[in-house]
Amino acid sequence: MTITELSVKRPTLAVVVFTIIALLGIISYSGLGYELLPKITSPQLSISTMYPGASPSEVENSVTTNIEDAVSAMEGVKSITSTSQEGISIVNVELTYNADVDKALQDAQRKVNNILGQLPDQVNQPSVDQFSFDDLPIMRLGVSSEMDANAFNNLVDNDIKETLSRIEGVARVQVIGGNEREIRVNVDRDKLKAYGLSILQVTQAISAANLDFPTGNIKDAKQQVTVRLSGKFKDVNDIKGLEINTGNGSSVRIEDIAEVYDTTKDVTTISRIDGISSIGLTISKQSDGNTVQVAEDIKAEILKIEKEYADKNLKIAVAQDSSVFTLEAADAVIFDLMLAVGLVAIIMLFFLRSWKDSIIVMVSIPVSIVATFIAMNQLGYTLNLMTLLGLSLVVGILVDDSIVVLEQIHAEMEKGKSRMEAAMESWKKIGLSVMSITLVLIAVFLPITFVTGLIADLLKQFAVVVAFATAISLVVSFTLTPLLSSRFSEVITLDRKKILHRPLIAFESFLTGVNNVYKDILKWTLSRKRITAFSLLFLVFASLSLLAFGFIGSEFVKNGDNGEFIVELELPKESTIEETNLATLAVETILLKENIVSSVFSTVGTGTGGGGNSSNLAQINAKMISPDERTITSEQFARDIKNKLTKNITGVKFKTAAVGMVGGSTAGPIQVLLTGSDIDVLMETADEVKRTIESVNSTREVELSAKGGNPEVAITVDRDKMAALNLTMSTVGNTMQNAFAGNTQYKFRDGENEYDINVKLDQFDRQNIDDIKKVTFLNTTGELIELQQFAAVDQSTGPSRLQRDNKRSSVSIGAQVVGRPVGTVSTEVQAAIEAMEMPEGVSYEMGGDLESQTEAFASLGLALLMSIVLVYLIMVALYESYAYPLVVMFSVPTAMIGAFLILALFQESLGVFTFLGLIMLVGLVIKNAILIVDAANQFKIEGMDSVEAVVNAGISRLRPILMTTLAMVIAMIPIAFAAGAGAEWKNGLAMVLIGGLSSSLIFTVIIVPVMYIVIDIWKGDIKRKVAKQNAKNISNLKVQSAH
Repeated sequence: MTITELSVKRPTLAVVVFTIIALLGIISYSGLGYELLPKITSPQLSISTMYPGASPSEVENSVTTNIEDAVSAMEGVKSITSTSQEGISIVNVELTYNADVDKALQDAQRKVNNILGQLPDQVNQPSVDQFSFDDLPIMRLGVSSEMDANAFNNLVDNDIKETLSRIEGVARVQVIGGNEREIRVNVDRDKLKAYGLSILQVTQAISAANLDFPTGNIKDAKQQVTVRLSGKFKDVNDIKGLEINTGNGSSVRIEDIAEVYDTTKDVTTISRIDGISSIGLTISKQSDGNTVQVAEDIKAEILKIEKEYADKNLKIAVAQDSSVFTLEAADAVIFDLMLAVGLVAIIMLFFLRSWKDSIIVMVSIPVSIVATFIAMNQLGYTLNLMTLLGLSLVVGILVDDSIVVLEQIHAEMEKGKSRMEAAMESWKKIGLSVMSITLVLIAVFLPITFVTGLIADLLKQFAVVVAFATAISLVVSFTLTPLLSSRFSEVITLDRKKILHRPLIAFESFLTGVNNVYKDILKWTLSRKRITAFSLLFLVFASLSLLAFGFIGSEFVKNGDNGEFIVELELPKESTIEETNLATLAVETILLKENIVSSVFSTVGTGTGGGGNSSNLAQINAKMISPDERTITSEQFARDIKNKLTKNITGVKFKTAAVGMVGGSTAGPIQVLLTGSDIDVLMETADEVKRTIESVNSTREVELSAKGGNPEVAITVDRDKMAALNLTMSTVGNTMQNAFAGNTQYKFRDGENEYDINVKLDQFDRQNIDDIKKVTFLNTTGELIELQQFAAVDQSTGPSRLQRDNKRSSVSIGAQVVGRPVGTVSTEVQAAIEAMEMPEGVSYEMGGDLESQTEAFASLGLALLMSIVLVYLIMVALYESYAYPLVVMFSVPTAMIGAFLILALFQESLGVFTFLGLIMLVGLVIKNAILIVDAANQFKIEGMDSVEAVVNAGISRLRPILMTTLAMVIAMIPIAFAAGAGAEWKNGLAMVLIGGLSSSLIFTVIIVPVMYIVIDIWKGDIKRKVAKQNAKNISNLKVQSAH
């Protein structure tokens, strides 16, 4: 007993099974989280090390190279890049795609710990982190209040931050800006000199007096009590009254040689929301957290906090909330899905003539989608742009199998069989062909799951969802569809007198006309097989030439309009944070006057490069109003605003960039990496390459990563003189560090909190190069020596940033692209650089989007080849023949004609998603060919000759082919022309499918019969002359038409 007979004869069993599936599906759906994109694993580690006060070259030589050597021995390392800036070293380790990141993290930590002894003493403990897209903040908040600065800072740091961190799903809350309390000891240089002291003695006196001692315990027969000596400073006056012994035996108090303040630290970052000074908070979620849920919980908590501190006028503003865009994108896809279902229902009504039959076919959509939720839940998938896109694209595909089965049942009923008989026999008649259609489609998605790299994570969930939903629709078509048909299906005879039947009658006469035209086309093509084949071949090559001649551009993935953009400000190197802040305020004023900017979040003192604070940089994150309310894209607006800012604000260099779906930065999509051993030659070459890139059309903002011109003061010590004056290098180094950078090793305790005690020279004594020359050191004999007595002090400039790539010095040149596809421009840049003559020892490679695109296209190309081979092999197994599957494969090139033509017409580029569309087409268009070949084989078994069989097959299968293809094309239309959140990724994919399906609908029904006859002649089933003669007599053939 077949599965179909079982469902028809035991309807309750089928109903119970599908009810259970539906219930499980609904429960699974409620457990699915929302995200913008699937979890993207980026196997990268970053090791950052602070080396306060060190110049970039010092950082590179003493820290970066040691760490690089340590981690290069790890297994699974793909490449190592590093950046050395003032006071910080960052080493990035990229691992191979399937490396175990957690193991690598522990490995790196161990290797770094082993070399700690080789690093300078002043270096802080290196921190080893895993870079992950999950670490990108999902929300940015700004907290403002009328409280006292210190109390406010404590409240945010110890209270609000901790409260938000405890929310389920929150991984990290980072505080930006704010004024942290510190006890500052400003030492007067002249007074030190008068008393014969050095600044180191002040620091040592503070450290010796600021100690707690656990001093044991006392006990008698009854009890034991711990004795603790509490010697930490409790009050600023404790520090002021501290006495220091001078060289001549007398003592002096700290307040006589220094000013002691309870104040705040020097400002290094300033944070603002919409022009209001605030402390910034960025919140990242845990990797398995549900973005939308976490954001809702945070907003609820914010209201509670604001209520609690209402008397202090505490306000928490949300500057950026990525859950809004996530929900908009999800809602847009769900809307497309509903629209597609409605459109498909209308088409079904026209073809099937009865609303009952339309509903029978439509049942497979909700059943398949609900069942897919079960698989998504079990696999740990979320409702994201990719899974939802998969579900909306699959709408047209889900009705396919049911349409073919229902058509067959109708055909049998028209021959006089009862509903029950027709339904039960459907499996025997077309079970094999429907199964092969579905298996072929699933086979196309299998290779996609083997793709590696960044896009693998994007496409895997999409492929699995589509494949699973399609597999379920196959089961539905042989269980629920025959079951419902056997009870409700009917053959309707159209009657002109009924008004509602008239449109259907018009449609039927149109179909009859199509059938007659098709019959004439077959008569012409079957008698001119060579001309037909070569004409099609010519069309295929012509469509491919659209790519070759640049009518279709190439890119990695579309950026996507997230409604956000970044503005970066760069002032001259020596600018103070106050100057940068003034410039940032001016930019905010201009931005907030724009109607389409909804909020502005500014951070003064940091750029997107990360790593260390730079007082001459600032970054502004601006959010725009919803895409439905504006006509301009974020990318275009970012470009316009840059021109406006450059005109209005002088002396500041601006960079702007739109934030895409996967974050954004002002580093351009085009990146050229130069490596070499001689840094001077490298910089010269980089300038030449920069000029070359600027000469390429559509490139903007070409920039070098390494920048020179950082003002420095170089001190050259004469070691002989130093030794003669009884000084050691460590005394000199420690004294200078203490004087200019300050010493914050010792803490001041107030209640539960500890604050830094910062001992450094007074601001007045550290203003210029002469102040450095006059710094005094205490030698071993108790004399005071000035720096200028044994060292030369000169002003110079040095690089502000040094880069290395796989242990060689490197410079990268980045550029933005305007107005043309990124891939196309990148290829032109590559060609231009290839034409240059590189100096010896300098090599270049393309990074950025081109590298990702080349990698992605290579693995997708392989997936396309694999899917074609798999499809062929599956059909060979099903047909027990190597020849007929070849006939079916001829339908694949016909799809390429329409796919490339539509890309050229709508000026879409070939990217990852359009490529995915090409792979899907392989499975979708083969379906039409399978239906024709399958029917022709059956007619031959019934005793027809090849020509008669193939003509009958073509005409009898034309209706289901038209139906299934139109259902798919119409279901894709809302997706192809969708606007709004996340639409850029869907459009190209749906367009390729529409173009490919349309052209294959026209050409497959012609080329497949032609190739079928060619193969039969080759096999000897029919003689060439007989075939030609029969083709000419097609018009006299009696044709079995479906319905």
